[in-house]
Amino acid sequence: MDISQALALIRPIPDFPKPGILFQDISPLLANPEAFATVISALAAVADEIDYVAALDARGFILGSAVALEMKVGFIPIRKSGKLPYTTFSRSYSLEYGQDELEIHTDAMEPGSRVLLIDDVLATGGTLKAAILLIQDLGAVVVSAAVLLEIPELAGRASIAKLDSAPPVFSLSLK
Repeated sequence: MDISQALALIRPIPDFPKPGILFQDISPLLANPEAFATVISALAAVADEIDYVAALDARGFILGSAVALEMKVGFIPIRKSGKLPYTTFSRSYSLEYGQDELEIHTDAMEPGSRVLLIDDVLATGGTLKAAILLIQDLGAVVVSAAVLLEIPELAGRASIAKLDSAPPVFSLSLK
């Protein structure tokens, strides 16, 4: 199975979680082991010589943990506010349909660590930007960010590019 066949399994759901949002449901892709393996291999090919894969709550966890296993590196969860049990750094961000906050453990990785950041969708860029800044708060470097889908009309890539140390952003597909 090639990447376009795998990504074709993603199902658009109109008006979820609220009217006007076209949600991209990755569940059918995840349920197909060949498609899932294809996507994980493609995401893992985005970076080499990394120490960790970090991924975003919640669907990014599914992808990021599998990529970390494939690359034989550690996995770092970046969670929504109030979900981590230890001391955290936090960053608030805007998303397509509201405002939220992300957190990372203050001891999640060592300064100088090289990180591949994974999420499912790049929309406005708020979530990825907050995650990049959190990783930088730890003194680590995001060498690349990778997503399954990008929604270009929401200009997330341009928003991330405004960061002083913006990593390259890779998308397996533009939607």
